[in-house]
Amino acid sequence: MSDFVNSGWSIFVAVVTVVSLLACLGLLIIAARRRVMANDNTTGHVWDEDLREMNNPLPRWWMGLFVITVVFSGVYLAVYPGLGSFQGSASWTSVDQYQKERERLEASMAPVYAKYAALDAAALAKDTQAMEIGQRLFLNNCAQCHGSDGRGSLGFPNLTDGEWMYGGAHEQIKESIANGRNGVMPPMAEAVGSGEDVRNVAHYVLSLSGTAHNSVYAQLGRAKFAACAACHGADGKGNTAMGAPDLTNNVWLHGWGEAAIVRAITNGINNMMPAQGRLLTAEQIHVLGAYVWSLSQPTQVARQ
Repeated sequence: MSDFVNSGWSIFVAVVTVVSLLACLGLLIIAARRRVMANDNTTGHVWDEDLREMNNPLPRWWMGLFVITVVFSGVYLAVYPGLGSFQGSASWTSVDQYQKERERLEASMAPVYAKYAALDAAALAKDTQAMEIGQRLFLNNCAQCHGSDGRGSLGFPNLTDGEWMYGGAHEQIKESIANGRNGVMPPMAEAVGSGEDVRNVAHYVLSLSGTAHNSVYAQLGRAKFAACAACHGADGKGNTAMGAPDLTNNVWLHGWGEAAIVRAITNGINNMMPAQGRLLTAEQIHVLGAYVWSLSQPTQVARQ
C-alpha cells in the first residue's frame, strides 16, 4: 500500500475485501435456502423446444468447499498482509523473507568462499570451480549490460580486450563491481569553440589512434584539444584515476567516426555502472572480480 499517499485508500481496500468475503457467504446462504420449484422443478426457460433449465440445489460437497475457501481466506488475511496496510498477526513481509533466505544461502556457501578468500586473481583463474561460480555470478549480475561473453556493446565496455578505463588489476575491478562507476564527460563544445573547431578536434582524436581522418582538420584541431587534455592527457592516453578513456587505442565505447565524436563533444556523456556491493558479498565480489579479470587474459595465463 506504499503506492497510496492517503491512508483512506488502505481502509477502502480493507473494507471492500471484507465485504466481498461476507457477500460470498451471504450469496451461498441465500442459494442454499432456495426451495425446489413446484411442478417440474424448472425455471421456465426452454431452448430448442425441449431443453429446460432445471433449478436443482447446489451439491453439499461444493458448498462445503466454498465455505472452507472463504474461511481460509479470512484466516489468511488475519495472519498475513492483505487488508490494506494491515500487516497481519505474523508481521510477515517479503523483504524479511528475502533477507532470511539470503542469510541461509550465504551461510551454506561460506565454506566454499572461505577457501578462495586468500587466493589472488591468477590462482582463482586456474581453479575450475571458482571460475564456474564466477561465471554464474557474472551471468546473473553483469551479462545484462556486458553480454554473456563479456564483449559488451555500444556504451557498455568490452571486458575481454584488456583496455580498462579504471584499471584492470583485480583490486580495481573489485572496486568497480562493489561501488559502481559513473563516467561523466561534460559537454565541451563551448570550451572547444565553433562547430568547425569541434569537427577539427574530432579528426584530431581520430588521428591519435591512427584511424582514417582528415589530416588538415586534425592539425587544426590539435591546439583545441587542450580543452580535453585535462582529463584525457596531453597525449590522449587517458587517466584511470578519473575513468577518462585512452583515445589512442582504437577502442570506441560510444561509437567511431566524426559524427560519433562530434556528438560526444557537443552533448557530453554520462555512463553509469550500478554498484553491486549491496547485492553481492565481499567473498562473491572477490571471485567475480577474478572471473572478469580472466576474461581479458590469454588462455595460457588464466588457465595454466
